[in-house]
Parts: sequence; C-alpha cells; structure tokens
Amino acid sequence: MYKVGQLIPVTVTGVRPYGAFVRTDDNTSGLIHISEISEFYVRDVGMFFNRGEKLVVKIIDIEENGQLRLSLKAIQSNRKGAIPSKRDISAINHIGFDSLREKLPAWIKQAEKENR
Repeated sequence: MYKVGQLIPVTVTGVRPYGAFVRTDDNTSGLIHISEISEFYVRDVGMFFNRGEKLVVKIIDIEENGQLRLSLKAIQSNRKGAIPSKRDISAINHIGFDSLREKLPAWIKQAEKENR
C-alpha cells in the first residue's frame, strides 16, 4: 500500500523527546525521529509539533510490522529558502554591517586618542 519515497498526509498523535508519533488516515502509525525533523539542530521536538496537527511527510522506510519511518526534513531540504541563498546572506550583511562601517572611523579615532 505505502511505498518508500511517497509523500503522505499524517496527524500528530504524540510528541516525545526523540520524535513525533503520527497516524495516517487509515490508522497506520509512524514516527518522525528527531533526526528527520530539520537539517538544523533540534533541541525540543515540542517546538515543531502539536498534538492533532496535520502534516505532509515523506516515507523513508517501512518496518516489518508496517510502522512507517517518516521524514519532514526530506521535504524541507528541497524547499526553496530552506538554506539561505547568497542573496539572503547579502541582505543580512547589508543590514548588519552598515552601522559598523559608519561607526568604525569614530572608534579608530577614539582608540588613537587613548593610545597617545
């Protein structure tokens, strides 16, 4: 019925420190392990999921007992914007470093006065 690589809708049934338990519409259970939530470090699984929340996830494995091993990360990594683009980074640099560029000459003058 289910195949590895398939995207499926699920509902979160429980959240634990190691991942989120989910159930499909036909009551098949699955787990989104903490390592499959995000490409970035996940400190608290509860910050990503709420009980009753509906998600779309990717099947990464099917256990012998029929339980699904699922990934949210596999879908997000293909999403534009999951990793900042050069354009995003340049916008951050523009915002963050202009004020430093403006202040630097005054700081240099101040340091020169202090060193005399």
